[in-house]
Amino acid sequence: MSIMSYNGGAVIAMAGKDCVGIASDRRLGIQLQTVSSEFTKVFRLSPKLYVGLAGLASDVQTLKNLLEFRMGLYELKEEREMKPAVLSNMLSHLLYEKRFGPYFAEPIVAGLDEKNQPFLSTMDLIGANVVEKDFVVSGTCTGNLFGMCESLYKPDQAPEELFETLAQALLSAVDRDAMSGWGGVVHIITKDGVTTKELKGRQD
Repeated sequence: MSIMSYNGGAVIAMAGKDCVGIASDRRLGIQLQTVSSEFTKVFRLSPKLYVGLAGLASDVQTLKNLLEFRMGLYELKEEREMKPAVLSNMLSHLLYEKRFGPYFAEPIVAGLDEKNQPFLSTMDLIGANVVEKDFVVSGTCTGNLFGMCESLYKPDQAPEELFETLAQALLSAVDRDAMSGWGGVVHIITKDGVTTKELKGRQD
């Protein structure tokens, strides 16, 4: 079994009309044994900027703390908030620095830029960055997530419709993966604020 799937997990982000959504499951496992159903994989870094980390749980928490530290330094030095594209590049460099002993996590960056347009990017564990216009996925059931997103995604969705699409895609995908699931959480980011809703999934 790959170290990337040791703890399990699924993260998905999708763009809408002047909004963006990011969702993850809540399971923390040790291979096929479930340890917790309340593990956080999506983190708020600023009011309009979130990062999702799927992979080894210890590296997820290490990366989250490191990102918060680096963002704090940036804001002290630059006296402004970090834009999503800047965070994506910084995270890519941070991962590539450790390429010979990498962090076992595949991040997703989701947020709104200065014009309130959606920004989505994802990268592998050594920071090979890709920016997408529609959706990005990460975790142990990426095949399932891609299939659901390609079926359900429509451009320019309103926030309520985007929530429904993300929730259906996430729950349908993790139901077919033994390493992820046990409910989920969806964050919808708009220029007016963030709406967070929890999903109840199959408890098996």
